[in-house]
Amino acid sequence: MDQNFFRRAAWRGYMLAVIAFGVAFVARVWTQAWLPPGFPYLTFFPAVVLVAYFAGLRPAIVTATLSGLSAWWFWIGPPGFDLAFPTLVALGFFVFVVAVDIFFITGMDVASRRLADEVARNQALAESRDVLLREVQHRVSNNLQVVSALLNLEARGSVDPGARRALADASARTALVARIQRSLADADQQETAFNALARSIVDDALSAAARDDVTVSISSGEVALSAEEATPVVLILLECVNNALEHAFPGRPGQIMIALCDDGSFRTLTVSDDGKGLGEIPTGEPSSLGLKIISSLARQLRGEWVLQPAQGGACARLRWPNPGR
Repeated sequence: MDQNFFRRAAWRGYMLAVIAFGVAFVARVWTQAWLPPGFPYLTFFPAVVLVAYFAGLRPAIVTATLSGLSAWWFWIGPPGFDLAFPTLVALGFFVFVVAVDIFFITGMDVASRRLADEVARNQALAESRDVLLREVQHRVSNNLQVVSALLNLEARGSVDPGARRALADASARTALVARIQRSLADADQQETAFNALARSIVDDALSAAARDDVTVSISSGEVALSAEEATPVVLILLECVNNALEHAFPGRPGQIMIALCDDGSFRTLTVSDDGKGLGEIPTGEPSSLGLKIISSLARQLRGEWVLQPAQGGACARLRWPNPGR
């Protein structure tokens, strides 16, 4: 039964009060032969509690008043409104008990309604916050796309090949960040499946490099990236893939293997290839812009990135703490 049914219209609450009193009165008369003396209110207490819970304070007072008067007339002392001291003590006991019952029941009801209103208000605020956050994410993505387009225009208008290449790379990286931001907004700030995101990014890299002779395999199981991880991890992945496309397969087909695993405390991303392998491995501070970007993003993740020889090629490995632990 809906608790608010008797509260939405006052007449329903008072109707319940009268009906509850009537049922309690009939029950008291019916049990008169079986009850020993001294239980004048036995059937009336449940009626008062029931009305207080479903109909509220005023109907409960009506039920308590009718119950007290009927018990006073029929079952306390001689028939009629006896004013003897024992009768008044019994009436005082009844008033005290029903007052305590009504006070606690209506008090808890008010508290529960306030709590329900607060929960509803917080839920509405949370929904509003999520909408605003998604809107901010979309605006950030759009602004980054504008920056990427401007960099691309500057690259096309540059006469210096080195500047043109740098501007084109900056445009591509900015466009990638914008794309990741949009994917995070579409996912409502939830974790983003790595496999689908990586496949989309890698396919774009293969198309941009015009390397249809290179195959890429991606293995990640059910691992998903949080909003804090997605941008740096995918940027590092793209840099590693671009390095492999540029240096590992000069004039021949090849294969790139991407794997992301989660052992609970740490996550590990490996990008390996079957290319020509590494020459002299650089030590100290990285000199190229790509390696500087990777090192900076790895520090942002509080992780470690290494590039090392592998059987028949090279392997780049990124290892960072699992943010969920």
